[in-house]
Amino acid sequence: MKRRQPLPRLWLMTDERQGDGLWRALERLPRGAGIVFRHYALPRRERAALFAKVRRIAAARGLTLIVAGAPLPGGGGTHGRAGRGLRTASVHNLRELKAAERAGADLVFLSPVYPTRSHPGARPLGPRRFALIAHQAKVPVIALGGMDAAKARSLGGAYGWAGIDAWSA
Repeated sequence: MKRRQPLPRLWLMTDERQGDGLWRALERLPRGAGIVFRHYALPRRERAALFAKVRRIAAARGLTLIVAGAPLPGGGGTHGRAGRGLRTASVHNLRELKAAERAGADLVFLSPVYPTRSHPGARPLGPRRFALIAHQAKVPVIALGGMDAAKARSLGGAYGWAGIDAWSA
């Protein structure tokens, strides 16, 4: 699939722990940014209703919206599984990066770069290991894990960055 617009460089990963902070995060995203809608733990109907609200906001604000987990109608792509539209994947090392590329990912989220509340106790890659892996990618690499704009500016090999708390705070 040939894209007419560039891939987003800034991303929001949605998460149940955001609560009402989700709406603040969506307001803070600049036009052209992306959203990976997760909210895995919600019951199916509740998840679909929340997704519909996020989809309306994304469409009005010119944001790319993709769906992780169980499919939902109206997303512009999929995260972590095969599907239509933009395909993204989460990766944590070079082996997973290469597997995602072979599977057809258009973009990958490489994490965790720094310590993060989403994965307490996980060993972060750090800027050096992140750059070593990202420079071997054939697809754009988005930095994820403890990220914010300041950290992203000093990170080699990143096409962009994603966060949860950075957008919600």
